[in-house]
Amino acid sequence: MYTPHTQADRDAMLKVIGVNELEDLFQCLPEKGKFPNLELPDGISEMEALDELQFISSVNETPQELVSFLGAGAYNHYIPAAVDSILRRSEFYTAYTPYQPEIAQGTLQAIFEYQSLISALTGMDVSNASHYDGATAVAEAVNMAYHNFRGKRRKIVLSNAVNPQYRETIQTYMKGMNLEFVGEDLDPEAGPDDLIELIDENTALVLVQYPDFFGRIFDLTKLSEAAHAQKALFSVHINPIALGLLKPPSEFDADIVTGEGQPLGIPMSFGGPYLGLFATKKQYVRKMAGRVAGETVDTHGNRGYVLTLSTREQHIRREQATSNICTNQGLIALASTVYLTLLGKSGLKELAELNYHKAHYAADRISTVPGFIVNPVQPFFNEFVVHCPAPAEEVNEHLLSRDILGGYDLGLVYPSQKYELLVAVTEMNPRSEIDYMVEVLEEEYHD
Repeated sequence: MYTPHTQADRDAMLKVIGVNELEDLFQCLPEKGKFPNLELPDGISEMEALDELQFISSVNETPQELVSFLGAGAYNHYIPAAVDSILRRSEFYTAYTPYQPEIAQGTLQAIFEYQSLISALTGMDVSNASHYDGATAVAEAVNMAYHNFRGKRRKIVLSNAVNPQYRETIQTYMKGMNLEFVGEDLDPEAGPDDLIELIDENTALVLVQYPDFFGRIFDLTKLSEAAHAQKALFSVHINPIALGLLKPPSEFDADIVTGEGQPLGIPMSFGGPYLGLFATKKQYVRKMAGRVAGETVDTHGNRGYVLTLSTREQHIRREQATSNICTNQGLIALASTVYLTLLGKSGLKELAELNYHKAHYAADRISTVPGFIVNPVQPFFNEFVVHCPAPAEEVNEHLLSRDILGGYDLGLVYPSQKYELLVAVTEMNPRSEIDYMVEVLEEEYHD
């Protein structure tokens, strides 16, 4: 470890605070915890360390070795080589917030472009410079609604079809706030209109997912109108790829839009780092957590970029701040910016169409296997629920034995659905892979 302080420097500092040795600073600690024997192994060379790490990582099973139909919040999409190439440039290779605009114009411009892209994608007025992940963004939507009503409204209508991990994050985030959450105990097959009767004058926020956790697509107009009739806020959590085909949440008059940005050029990476999308209407911008980069001109009339609206942040408002979130996923946001720029509007639409049509081809093929039933009624995007003739856990074990990562076992979070499999299909699944999965299912589950 490098330290710039000489022994003379350390001695001078110790003298000022009135101790003789560095160890004297730790006398207040219990003896058991001081200077433990770590029993570290002997040092090895760089080549030996690399060999050992490669051996350890070789036990991992990834979509590079296996056929994957697993989604449920993290998706296997193709990432153009240009994304990583630009991301690794030294000018951008930091995730830290640029506090000094005079030396961070490139980073600030990248953040501004990211915000512009997310606003265009969602149809909302303003986007922040990102949150840590989709779960954090959803939790911040609840937090923002709570503060918007100054804590006077304490009911949150939360759809049971929002990603269960996100709902757990919300509960952890808001623990101690004395909020009432309703809607999670509804039947998993319930639609958004079933939430309407739960909305009243004490409701701060109505929160749904679009497409929902089961991949279903619903018209959210009636739910939005019901929320606004009670003057509650309406929040929609999105799959950004789906917006290449679907109406943006702004057309449902959403007040807050959140999303998981992982599909936008970010590897699955065993769960992170990811990217939380967050956008809102202009009237709520001062309640929105996180960074906002703005475009302006300097005293010479040249275009420039700055961090703006910082007065609401923790470092200034402290305990009066809406949230303690005062940073952003700068590097990951840049990856999504490059990705969306490379695709463009037509490219995103084409990508969404590929996901849609491949998923529907897979659903049609799976439906031909005896005992496997796909819900044919509700429209879906690139994920759908399959009812299996055996527990989903057993079906997945059989698929894995043939080098296929099956869908998400819904019985893990919805006890009544242990025979249900949530299957995800992306542009990375060619027809041959879909047909192969169907063949494997037919071998095991034939008449």
